[in-house]
Amino acid sequence: MNILVTVCARGGSKGIPGKNIKMIGGKPLLAYTAECGLKYANDHGHDIVLSTDSEAILKVGEECGLPTDYRRPAHLANDTCGKPDAIYDAMIFAEKKYGKRYDMVLDLDVTSPIRTQEDIQRCVDMMIENPDALTIFSVSPCGRNPYFNQVEMGDNGFCHLVKEARFTTRQASPKVYDINGSIYVYRREALACEDPRAVTPRSIIYVMDHLCFDLDEPSDYDYLAFLLDTGRLKL
Repeated sequence: MNILVTVCARGGSKGIPGKNIKMIGGKPLLAYTAECGLKYANDHGHDIVLSTDSEAILKVGEECGLPTDYRRPAHLANDTCGKPDAIYDAMIFAEKKYGKRYDMVLDLDVTSPIRTQEDIQRCVDMMIENPDALTIFSVSPCGRNPYFNQVEMGDNGFCHLVKEARFTTRQASPKVYDINGSIYVYRREALACEDPRAVTPRSIIYVMDHLCFDLDEPSDYDYLAFLLDTGRLKL
């Protein structure tokens, strides 16, 4: 089975400028995912591609050992472009470069770096075991539940439950999860379609049994740096 590993890291972050190459634990954030992706690709004979529009990220990616001959087009690097569209473009580039057709694309998110080789392999195995599944993505248990303790504002100015229901306890509510962004696997047909998405009517999930969180706010970086610096977490 031909699998392409993608590491996507656009340069236009507004919330935390330069977040993909921000130093944390003594090295750029990108390095953690680059090392993980390269190990998986090398161990299993897969190809890997870095997708970015940023020269600074390309430079760091090269230092990490990632191939840097692909440039993400500007129209796939703005705030409105869906990530699956960018992944598809990188896949087409890699197919031309390596002369093969990929069955799946494994995407590793730079800003969700807490993952293991076993996590990745389990996701791939679950896709192989479920041939009807179009995608799989990693999730984590969440403390809030839209059926019980999450609300949104209505047009009338009053709030209501995100999911209208009559559950009296969180434990009785349907089980929900946070998409933690760490691992995605797309079957080719999930990308080569009119409206590619990670969450489809034929998606399955991989529940991580360890800490994983997406680095969105400056405090997230501070927390991860603390875990790394104190030895409470090793990546």
